[in-house]
Amino acid sequence: MKEKVTVEIFIIGNEILNGEIQDTNTHWLCREITGLGGHVVRGTALRDDLDVIATELRAALDRGTRVIFTSGGLGPTTDDLTLEAVAKSVGKQLLLNEKARKMIKDSYDALFDKGILDQGGLTPAREKMAWLPEGTIPLYNSVGTAPCSLLPSGQSTIISLPGIPKELKGIFNSSLQPFLQETFRGGISVLHTMTVCCNDESVLEPVLSRVVPAHPGVYIKLLATMPGETPELDITLTAVGSDKTSLESLIGSALQDLKEGFRSLGFVCRDKKQQ
Repeated sequence: MKEKVTVEIFIIGNEILNGEIQDTNTHWLCREITGLGGHVVRGTALRDDLDVIATELRAALDRGTRVIFTSGGLGPTTDDLTLEAVAKSVGKQLLLNEKARKMIKDSYDALFDKGILDQGGLTPAREKMAWLPEGTIPLYNSVGTAPCSLLPSGQSTIISLPGIPKELKGIFNSSLQPFLQETFRGGISVLHTMTVCCNDESVLEPVLSRVVPAHPGVYIKLLATMPGETPELDITLTAVGSDKTSLESLIGSALQDLKEGFRSLGFVCRDKKQQ
């Protein structure tokens, strides 16, 4: 019997422990991880204290926990300390990650173009979110501005997600899916994202309810998009197995069915550039 992947979750933020905001991320992550076949062994809430966070993460690494999630503390303000604590826990320094920097700039530019913000581009505070622990792989945040940080360390991986539930769920269900599927399901994974020019999920449901059961080898997920008014919705398709060509074929078939269904309703579809 395959050994389950052990997981620990650290929810970070004074506002959680002060009772100002209710933590819903732990419950949601536990449910999703268990559904993937993972085994959550701890869920802990921590204050915005650099040394405390680093010490707790180091302890999880020493326990040999396979996947360690953090939630919160990725923002542009001085009390957002999670990434610095992650770096300290693994004995690495923070470095300006150019890929993350571009993701952040593009996100702020998009919000400016939509009229949501008065200023696009980067400021020193915004650029702070691109300083990641050495060796980090940044993952695109389609819902907000702070990228997800994925850091392998020995047999473990530390995944730092935003604390805003909508952003956390958006990353978990999109750019993090290849890692999750490979880690918890085994094999390799292929991810594809498509966009539908529609802002009403309920209108798309009849197509999804027909196509999803017809393609059991493909995980199909309807996602939220950027904050504010938007005429578009994103859908991700993920397949896991041992042969990339076969996986791409599975996704291609499901993608064709989705596009045909949505176009029959009069909606424009397009493939989205993978971040």
